[in-house]
Amino acid sequence: MPKSLSAASQAKKVTANAPAPGIGKLTSLDKSNAILDAAALVFMELGFATASVDDISAAYGATKGIIYYHFKNKSTLFFAVQRRAMEMTRAAIEPHALSDDAPSRKLYKMAHAHTLLIMQQLSYLRVAAQGLELHLSGRTNTKERSELKAITDLRDSNEMMYVQVIDEGIQNGEFQNVDPKLWVKPLLGALNWTSRWYRPRPHESDTDQDRIAHELASFALQAFRQ
Repeated sequence: MPKSLSAASQAKKVTANAPAPGIGKLTSLDKSNAILDAAALVFMELGFATASVDDISAAYGATKGIIYYHFKNKSTLFFAVQRRAMEMTRAAIEPHALSDDAPSRKLYKMAHAHTLLIMQQLSYLRVAAQGLELHLSGRTNTKERSELKAITDLRDSNEMMYVQVIDEGIQNGEFQNVDPKLWVKPLLGALNWTSRWYRPRPHESDTDQDRIAHELASFALQAFRQ
C-alpha cells in the first residue's frame, strides 16, 4: 500500500501542469516527464531504498501499469531522474560557458544559473546530489552499469565546462593561478549544497530566488579572483 507522503499531494500539480500539445492528449514524452516529476518528488522525500513504484504511481495519480508502460522498474526511474537532472544542468550553464563574455562573467552567470536551477527544480537536483553510487552500488546489472556510466559522463562533462572557464580566467589573469580541476570541486560542492539547505518559503518571489543565486554566484567568483 502506498505510503502517506507530502510528495503525493505536491505531485498532483505535475500532471495538472504538464504541457499539453493543442487540445488533445499528452504526448508520450509529456507523460514520461510528468512521471519523472512525480518520481523525483518521491525519491527526494523517501530516498531510493524506501520509495516504491506504488508511491510514485500514487504521486502521479495513475495505476502502476501506466508507470511500467513508460519505465521498466524503480531503478530505471531513478536513472532517468538523474539523467534529466544532468541534462537540465547542462542546459542552464552551457550557453554561458560558450558565450563571448570574459571568464569572470561566464563563471558568475554559470553559477547564478546553476543555483537558480537547483531552487526551481529542487527535487531533481536534490536527488542528483545524493549520488547514484550511494543507492545502487553493488546492486546493478550490466545494463544499469552502462546507464550509470552515461550519467556520470554527463556529470563530468558539466564539470569540465566549469574547469575550462576557470582555466580561461587563469590564462587571462582574472583568476588566481590555481589547479582548475581541484578548485572546481569545492565550487560545485558549494553550489550543489544549495539542494540540501534550501527550502522554498511561502510567498517567495522570483526576486528572492535571484538574490540567493546572486549571493552564491558572487561568493563563488570571489574565491577565484586575483
